[in-house]
Amino acid sequence: MLHLARTFLSTLPNLAARRSRRAANFSASPVAAEMGRLEDSLSIPIADHSRDENECREARMRGQFLARQDRWTELSAEIRAADKERARTSGGTPIADLLAFGARCDVVSALEEALEDNGRKSDVPLTAGIRGLEFVLQDHPTDPYISLIVALAHIDMAWIWRGPVRDTIIPKLNKQKCAAHFDRAGTILARWCSLELNSPILQAACCSMLAGRREQERYVADCYEDLIDLDPRNPRHMRALGNHLLPRWFGSYQDLELEARRTAARTQDIWGAGGYTWVCFDAIALDENACARVDVDFFVDGLRDIVAARPEQEMVNLLAAYCAVTLRAGFGLSEDADMPRVRICQATEWLIRDHLTEVHPLIWAHAADGFANNMRVTSPGRFAARGRADALHAIADLFRDEIRRGNRVVFTPDGPQLHGI
Repeated sequence: MLHLARTFLSTLPNLAARRSRRAANFSASPVAAEMGRLEDSLSIPIADHSRDENECREARMRGQFLARQDRWTELSAEIRAADKERARTSGGTPIADLLAFGARCDVVSALEEALEDNGRKSDVPLTAGIRGLEFVLQDHPTDPYISLIVALAHIDMAWIWRGPVRDTIIPKLNKQKCAAHFDRAGTILARWCSLELNSPILQAACCSMLAGRREQERYVADCYEDLIDLDPRNPRHMRALGNHLLPRWFGSYQDLELEARRTAARTQDIWGAGGYTWVCFDAIALDENACARVDVDFFVDGLRDIVAARPEQEMVNLLAAYCAVTLRAGFGLSEDADMPRVRICQATEWLIRDHLTEVHPLIWAHAADGFANNMRVTSPGRFAARGRADALHAIADLFRDEIRRGNRVVFTPDGPQLHGI
């Protein structure tokens, strides 16, 4: 979700540059023209509006609706129930997170729009929304889930003030505003114990607070360990742990490897070796040194165990897009990292041949941006079209030899089949 995804902001310029170079090289090559012809020999269902996307949208809209109607007690009860039951969409997104995001999205969006309005005549639009939420908090001082919504709004606003730039070029005022919002979020959350409340969403908010202050890395690992133990079936927590253990944040490469192995051991009954893979998942895509050090065999074993545990198409598309698009973006940046990338990316073949039955374009589109889902999508149609194109490129390339021999590749619920043309 937004409060965790913000941790990737500092890496976006590098990913965008890699993507632009790769796109330019591809479009200018003779291979590009051939790929277009190869794709004409593919027949695969395209899930433009997947069940998971619809469920996510409905939950966000539900949270937004209840907030707009000032039905805060009802909203809190629904978040509490979803959090307690660990309710999630078919793609694995926690319903509680989606409700809480919908509840604060109007306030957060209003700040973004106000900051972009160069003709703004007063600072009232910058504070009106969060002041309104603070009044709601005053009316519900004993409700941990109302506190959560307000705290998460402050965290989101802190990241907006910070912006997607490096620390060294952030204006002083923006740094002060960012710090103030993080401090206020910490004050709000301090009175609640997520472990006593058995609340993953509250613990996740505490973990997202880490970006606002520099702590000892041991505390960071402990904070995420509590979160993962509360909700071990949610891989987003493990992915965020790996990112926060990179040297650019709070940890080291040794910490990353240690915690990846510890997480795999603690979640073995659910994910097999997948816990190791999830902790390393984003870290090795973002950091060349982390990629050079990864235990490739352990990582690939984890990919297989993840598919065994979660064989639905959302997960298969996520893993295939990661191997075919996200991880390939770093080729050539580090000689030491290139071989691990090659070996992991080879998993694309068995993921697509053995498990893929339909394409989810939005997943592939996000893969090209390193799964930084905090980015703005100005044209959802073009964004999805780009993801569809990336997916078909990867699939056509995989079946290049079969297609050249005169076959049409038809994807069925039982996997791809070759039909003579």
